Amino acid sequence: MNTDALARDIRARAVEMVARANASHIGGALSMADLLAVLYGEILRVRPAEPCWLERDRFILSKGHSCTALYAALALHGFFSEEELKTYGRDGARLMAHVSHKVPGVEFSTGSLGHGLPFGCGKALAAKRQGKAWRVFVMLSDGELDEGSNWEAILFAPQHRLDNLTAIVDYNKIQSLGRVSEVLELGPLADKFRAFRWAVREVDGHNHGEIRAALGALPWEPGRPNCLIAHTVKGKGVSFMEDKLLWHYKTPDSAQLQQALGELGGL
Repeated sequence: MNTDALARDIRARAVEMVARANASHIGGALSMADLLAVLYGEILRVRPAEPCWLERDRFILSKGHSCTALYAALALHGFFSEEELKTYGRDGARLMAHVSHKVPGVEFSTGSLGHGLPFGCGKALAAKRQGKAWRVFVMLSDGELDEGSNWEAILFAPQHRLDNLTAIVDYNKIQSLGRVSEVLELGPLADKFRAFRWAVREVDGHNHGEIRAALGALPWEPGRPNCLIAHTVKGKGVSFMEDKLLWHYKTPDSAQLQQALGELGGL
């Protein structure tokens, strides 16, 4: 699959969804689009026509406010009709403004930060105890790592040798109210995970070759959970959104939508 084209389509659809619904969180959706493109294009073992297939890999979007990118990835992968993307954010729609398990392909409803990784640990432990080969992937935001529940999970996973668990940190360096370094410095993040007994790799989160090479070689160390720290740019792909705090919450107006779609190649 052409993951570059898939990433562009994910971004274009996410921007359109946010603009149509007068919603927000587009910056963090755009920063993880390349990661989702490689995951759904090449890595995850899933069956769109059979979303509850028992042997599927489990993907959990812990940063549930950035759900437009995930909804786009799922629709483009065939879990549900692309036409349904137009219902995002409407009253009564399945495509809620924070990711919902009512949507085919979504494992867990998230929005309150710090819940995805603990849940993922439980899933990975269940697979181990049942002798199953499916894997668990959890996408985290960097600002979300301010939550103590994550660090409890980070302690738990190596204790139980969950090498079937992969945490992916969308490290775009900006959280809701400021730069991560100003709100609560995470660095040195890779050293912290290593100190907690995780196997760690760092990649350019927009370089599909690096992402593919890392996620295609799991587990990196037998008996250790995996942490992929993906260095990304908030708002990636839309020039006026890139690395701008404003686009955590701001909604694009009609002119900005047209400019964004023009830069992304349209729909």
